[in-house]
Parts: sequence; C-alpha cells; structure tokens
Amino acid sequence: MIRTFTAACLGLLALTSPSLATGPNAFEFVALGDMPYNIPKDYEKFDRLIATINKNGPAFSIHIGDIKSGSSLCTNENFQKVFEQFATFEVPLVYTPGDNEWTDCHREAAGKFDPLERLSVIRSMFFSKPDMSLGRKPMPVESQALVMPEYKTFVENARFEKNGVMFVTLHVVGSNNDFEPVNPKTAMEYFERDKANIAWLDDSVKRAAERGAKAMVIAFQANPYDIRQKTGGLPVASAFVNTVKGLERAAKTLNRPILVIEGDEHTFEYVPLLNTEFKPIPNAMRLQVMGADQVQAVRVTVDPDDPAVFGVKPLIVRENIGN
Repeated sequence: MIRTFTAACLGLLALTSPSLATGPNAFEFVALGDMPYNIPKDYEKFDRLIATINKNGPAFSIHIGDIKSGSSLCTNENFQKVFEQFATFEVPLVYTPGDNEWTDCHREAAGKFDPLERLSVIRSMFFSKPDMSLGRKPMPVESQALVMPEYKTFVENARFEKNGVMFVTLHVVGSNNDFEPVNPKTAMEYFERDKANIAWLDDSVKRAAERGAKAMVIAFQANPYDIRQKTGGLPVASAFVNTVKGLERAAKTLNRPILVIEGDEHTFEYVPLLNTEFKPIPNAMRLQVMGADQVQAVRVTVDPDDPAVFGVKPLIVRENIGN
C-alpha cells in the first residue's frame, strides 16, 4: 500500500492517528530527507521549509540523508552549503547520511570521487562533535563511536531519549547499502558498517528495554525493500537483510510500538513495516518521507501515554508545490 504525496495532501485527516500530542508527556518532531536535491534551485525551497519548521516549533527534527541528488557534484562546497542550512534549524537537528553524499560519488556526473574519501569528509564536517546534534540549539546525543569504542569510526550512529521514547539512527543507505562486489574496498566497508549498525541497534533495544521505554523510533536513509524477487521476499543479494531482521528482532524484544523512518524513494508512505518475507511485523510502522522534487516534511506526534503513540501528518509548504 503506497500513499503518494498527492494522496497525502488530499487525505491528511485519514492519515493522522487520533493522538495529536495532547497528553502531558506528548511532543512533536519533524522528519524530512532527500533534500536539497536539485541544486542550486532547491536551496530556496529548503530555506522556506526550514523557516516553516522553525515556525511550528517541534522538539527536534530528523534528516534521513541524501543532501543532494546522485548526479550532482560531491564537492566540499556543496556539502558546506547544506551544513550551513542545517545550522539555521532553530531546534536540534539529527542527521544520518545517505548514499548520494558518498556511495554514489564515483559517478561521472557526481565528479568521479572516491566514495570512501567522501564519507570521511561527511563524518569530519557533520559529526565533528559526535555527542551533539546539529542545529542552532544542539542537544546531547549518545554516539556509537563514544559508547562502543570498538566501533569508534561510526560517529554518525546516534541515539537519545525523549519522554520515555528511544530514538536511534543507523547508517543504512540506498544503492544496496553500498554493497558492490565489483569493488573490494566498498564491499569491505559494507560488512564493517553493517556489523556496526546491527550492534548499535541491538544495544539500543537492550537499553530501551532496561529503561522501560514506551516506544522506539529508528531512522535511516534507505528504503530496505528496493531489491525484490518474485518469491515474495528479500533476496540473498540484498544488503538490507540483516537490517530488516534486526528491526523485526527489535519489535519482538520490546513489544512496544516501533516507528521506522526512511526516505530514498521520495514519496510519502505510512504503512506497516514488513519482514524479509514481506509480512507485517507486529507493533511496527514504516514512515517514508517525501523528497527530491517534493521539498516537504512530515510532522510526527508522539504521545507515550497513548497506546498508538505515533501520529503523522505532512507538513506542506504551499510555495514549494510545483515550483
């Protein structure tokens, strides 16, 4: 079941849960990603969206990566421009990288960069303070690099808590999670990062259970179902299998509502999270944010005292529609 951006605009009430962050522990955050995509023209749209988010005053925002298109240049200048835009978020901004920032930078249109060198730049620029978020008023976060020294490279994997809800970011990207057997270096990078991601997810679930968390939010860039086969499940060649199995394990262990936020395909979806056999995982929903030509965001309401916990509603900037 896919809900497109247009459907979202026409049916906001149908997509919004009864819980609208009215309880004493309720709050709201904004999810967005895959932007600014078409540069430089989308810079203005992104600025308008940031201004709208600032006006709404959420507790924080989460950007799930792809700060440029896969066919635009992976230059330091382009990275710096978005870094400066991130700094205009009035509230804390948590960011996790996408494939367009590094995985796809080997493409000729992207400048034929070394992807691993670009990844090192992203880490040094956006995660120079791994224990803090981005934004004008950053907030403290736990970084895998500091909490789990054996994974000291992975400064981008973070977690934090808000009113009994655990938030976790994982570095899971499109382009089959950078698993390219034709390139031994990137293949090895995938295995190391996949291991770190699963360790971080499992440890976060353990911590959430110990602390009696009422729900969990897990955010990353990739749509993990982008490689399909006719048998009705993820093929062995998919580099997302371990991630999806980890999500299913998390849902079973916590037995609490779980919301997975991702992007990659640029259309709004709010649907049950599926396992590797494409069957719904109990207590788990998947939110895919808009992106690319749709420079919009999603408001997520969180009420830990409501059995449903989560509600979603597109945050629409009218000036960004069709321009």
